[in-house]
Amino acid sequence: MDPVDLALVLALDGSSSVSLGEFDLMANGLGWALRQPDVIAGLTAGPARASLCCVLLWSGAGARDVVVDWTRVGTAAAVHEFAELVANVPRSIRPGGTAIGDALAVASRLLGALPAPAARHVIDVAGDGRSNEGQAPGPVRDRLVAAGVTVNGLCVLNEEPDLLDYYRSHVIGGPGAFALPCASYRDFADAMREKLAREAIS
Repeated sequence: MDPVDLALVLALDGSSSVSLGEFDLMANGLGWALRQPDVIAGLTAGPARASLCCVLLWSGAGARDVVVDWTRVGTAAAVHEFAELVANVPRSIRPGGTAIGDALAVASRLLGALPAPAARHVIDVAGDGRSNEGQAPGPVRDRLVAAGVTVNGLCVLNEEPDLLDYYRSHVIGGPGAFALPCASYRDFADAMREKLAREAIS
């Protein structure tokens, strides 16, 4: 497979703090965000004219599932097809604790098994709580940063209003890393659109 501009792991919180309705808002919001023209342009308009994306659903220690495997998106049609898969992902793991460090470790392995070389490696973590199970996220984040990976965050603040500070200290890192706040899952789609547009063109 030809090289791509970006390899992006979209890591979604499936822990017990996320209700079924909130999970639907998250999946559908991500699908909607991917379909927006600025996001499509960012994913497909770089020098290689393509990106690789996958979706990782995570929860407590040992609970994770790659619900959409690595997919090459090099045209608007390909992005729309990927977005349709994303919007309909199943909640395939047991809702449990919040193991952000474990999720980052799995995302690292996914990036290590790319089907094509990528100029940039980014992990996009979306969640509504601090890590409370598994390995601490900070050291995993530090190893990723040392390997040239950028970890960004989207913090849903309905459970923990100060979650953004936690993500900034313990989760995000690397070249151009940032975390965005989102007041509730009803705002998830707009926040994710902003985040994806920034990630795709960074």
